[in-house]
Amino acid sequence: MKKILVILLVAFVLIQFFQIDKTNPAPTPQLDFLNIKKTPESTAKLIRSSCYDCHSNETKYLWYANIQPVGWFLKNHIDEGRQKLNFSTFANYQPKKQAHKLDEAAEMVEKGEMPMDSYVIIHSEAKMNDAQKQELIKYFKFIANDTRILNNLPAEAEKE
Repeated sequence: MKKILVILLVAFVLIQFFQIDKTNPAPTPQLDFLNIKKTPESTAKLIRSSCYDCHSNETKYLWYANIQPVGWFLKNHIDEGRQKLNFSTFANYQPKKQAHKLDEAAEMVEKGEMPMDSYVIIHSEAKMNDAQKQELIKYFKFIANDTRILNNLPAEAEKE
């Protein structure tokens, strides 16, 4: 039993030498969802606190990201989150894909799947009450269904 514990301890120490890359891509404000959709401040704050850590290039790696294998799990989760929806590069999506991504985001919030429970446990600022969830759902659906906003057209273009 003692031998197994020593082996596990040595293995744990050794894997600490294999740290994750915690470098975020450079910010590009002209591609960022909150900027291009001119998101109201209260809603932007909600999205930043509940979504941006995993679904943008603005991840804040806390101390536990330095402990392996936790860091590996986190990095994989963040990469997967960015692949599914990246608010930092949102303008790169075609309007139809933007609408689809926002509909999916609204659905995930509505079902209680986002933000993930495991994330909210550690990040209490990401926890939303029912009114905040409804604000986010309503906003995502509004943007998804407003073709003028999706196509980044000025308000006058709506009448043409």
